[in-house]
Amino acid sequence: MSAELLQKIESTEAVIGVVGLGYVGLPLIDAFFNAGFKALGFDVDDKKVQALNSGQSYIKHVSSEQIQKWRADSEFEATSDLTRLSEPDVIIICVPTPLNDSRDPDLSYVSGTGESIAAVLRPGQLVVLESTTYPTTTRSVLLPILERSGLTPGKDFFLAYSPEREDPGNPVYSAAKIPKVVGGIDEQSLEVASKLYSHAVVNVVPVTTTEIAEASKILENTYRAVNIALVNELKILLDRLDIDVWEVIAAAKTKPFGFQAFYPGPGLGGHCIPIDPFYLTWLARRHGLTTRFIELAGEVNSRMPEYVISQLSKFMNEAGKPIRGSKICLLGVAYKKDVDDPRESPSFVLMELLLEWGADLSYSDPHVPKIPKMRHHDLPELQSQELTAEFLAEQDCVLIATDHSAYDYEFIVEHSQLIVDTRNSTLNVASGREKIRKA
Repeated sequence: MSAELLQKIESTEAVIGVVGLGYVGLPLIDAFFNAGFKALGFDVDDKKVQALNSGQSYIKHVSSEQIQKWRADSEFEATSDLTRLSEPDVIIICVPTPLNDSRDPDLSYVSGTGESIAAVLRPGQLVVLESTTYPTTTRSVLLPILERSGLTPGKDFFLAYSPEREDPGNPVYSAAKIPKVVGGIDEQSLEVASKLYSHAVVNVVPVTTTEIAEASKILENTYRAVNIALVNELKILLDRLDIDVWEVIAAAKTKPFGFQAFYPGPGLGGHCIPIDPFYLTWLARRHGLTTRFIELAGEVNSRMPEYVISQLSKFMNEAGKPIRGSKICLLGVAYKKDVDDPRESPSFVLMELLLEWGADLSYSDPHVPKIPKMRHHDLPELQSQELTAEFLAEQDCVLIATDHSAYDYEFIVEHSQLIVDTRNSTLNVASGREKIRKA
């Protein structure tokens, strides 16, 4: 079976199936399309399926023009019919792995997808899990589900784990340009999966087990979460000492070795850094251990929105205004600069806090035209406002939460009464600096 599948992969005749057509799945399809493969996309959201089949994108870093190219020669089709999972030769799982209310991993999407695959799994297929999760998930959760098909792993079908690596908003690192870690459930699975990704990405990094591949992803994101927590905590201390943390970091990063710059902000956002480290804390608790660094980092980062609002309150008080009844515009609800991805954005926590304090709230984000519906936030149906001179002048305060390049910071500062900047985005604004406060 492996020889037959390897031959299909080598000739690019293998059909690639991707389950989960979001910020990970669509860039991955693009990488395989550019390598000469056909793709079949699966998603339970019929709106996404209809959009893709009509050549329309719903995420910024995969354009409608790209999708129309996929569709032009019948090289791509999207479907919500999971019984068709028997059709592709390779099935790559890119479904969400969120946390539940008690911050335990929610693997229901992975398990549900596994059950759909097991119902139609045929000999000769490769299944790859890309969703971020805790070590042992592929072997202890997904494998037993797939074995219900009656097929034998490593003989009848192949199973691997390859953590997704995406940097939305950074054109330097598309999916095809990021090295891919791959771990197989056995040697045959590792060989097949490594050969597959070698066609689509710049470099494949094979590791000996799926557990190592899973743990590598957790390490990458925990490293960032802990270091961001460090500078966030340092920001609070240095602010008390009237020292500019941004200038401190700029000075420290001139050291050519032993230091990597991380930057403070209003909190953590995105589908990885705020969530992934807690997979590890959950796994540690199951084994009677604690992960004090990770838990402390999570505590520090989760406190940042409250710190920002307390600073904003202080600055407004200095101007003789309370938050209650004041017009406050929040700039940026995407979780990071120049993307349209609002998942886990700290801006939503900031908005909730401002509403609790009685603010007359608005927002502006060129990449997020309206507030999406979310499971964990209950916000009014706001729409992005145009930043005209008149609108800015009416605001008692403008809170910069996401430093999009599209913002004209000179114009914003010129026409605003008070700016609270959480991203140091107004660093190069020449005039009106007396209006700017950092938080």
